[in-house]
Amino acid sequence: MAEVTYLEAISQALDEEMTRDSNVFLLGEDIGYYGGAFRVTEGFYEKFGQWRVIDTPLSESGFTGAAVGAALMGMRPVVEMQFADFISCAFDQIVNVAAKNFYRWGGKTPIVIRAPFGDSVHGGAFHSQCPEGFFFNVPGLKMVAPSNPYDAKGLLKASIRDDDPVIYFEHKFLYRRIKGNIPDEDYVVPLGKAKVVREGADISVITYSAMVHVALEAAQVLEAEGISLEVVDLRTLLPLDKNGIYDSVKKTSKAIILYEATRTGGVGAEVAALLSEDMFDHLDGPLIRISAPDTPVPYSPPMEEFYMPRVEDVVKAARRLAAY
Repeated sequence: MAEVTYLEAISQALDEEMTRDSNVFLLGEDIGYYGGAFRVTEGFYEKFGQWRVIDTPLSESGFTGAAVGAALMGMRPVVEMQFADFISCAFDQIVNVAAKNFYRWGGKTPIVIRAPFGDSVHGGAFHSQCPEGFFFNVPGLKMVAPSNPYDAKGLLKASIRDDDPVIYFEHKFLYRRIKGNIPDEDYVVPLGKAKVVREGADISVITYSAMVHVALEAAQVLEAEGISLEVVDLRTLLPLDKNGIYDSVKKTSKAIILYEATRTGGVGAEVAALLSEDMFDHLDGPLIRISAPDTPVPYSPPMEEFYMPRVEDVVKAARRLAAY
């Protein structure tokens, strides 16, 4: 066991998979000699060479298309979007090419798109978005969003080995702030499996990525008041682990859906819809969504702090549900 940061866990996963499988290679802006905007691939250019760590032009559509073509020829490319916001430039390649190949002719498209996303880094409207909702209704895609180093490494290794296109959302705020122990031996975290990261009896908080830590902090505050939160980390957004969500709500009979993206549509809305459709008889209170508002991310630090879902928002919602 070794303690590593969230960023180091991602870097280790890439290094180990490139060492294990010569078909794995990296593409992205400044990932080679510079080591990446966040230094995830620092030293990779020297270790693996220019043909496996490829610095690309500023053309997300171009290098994502090249990666899709390489995947169709048996390679396993890992694309880095320098910021997840710029994934929109490659929307056509991801949605209309990569995601549809299996449905067209049963083709495998083993491509991973790393997308550093999320707020709380004072990046403003163009470097802070949570764009997972853009892709949430696209058949053929898989999406993951780890909250801790163990899952960050295990989910990335599983994504690289998967034969379907995977968008891997890694939260910028967690890179150097979250540490955890990971095994020395090889392991993967299976896609499509949620995890209860805190057992509770009264209210289920369904969440993912950085919001997991907000939920855990709120759970500590509420414990002193006799309110027990169960925190469910989705880990994989597509496909959703419906049974994992349902099992928790059957136990607590109340649910909060906590997510950093804007409120309308997306993961939080879908979880609420599923619970309304399938778990209505188990619910003893209204479903509550906590999210960012339907506006771009503000640049001003005080406004950004107000914009983000906070611990006090979860505490307030839980108190309301507990009294219902």
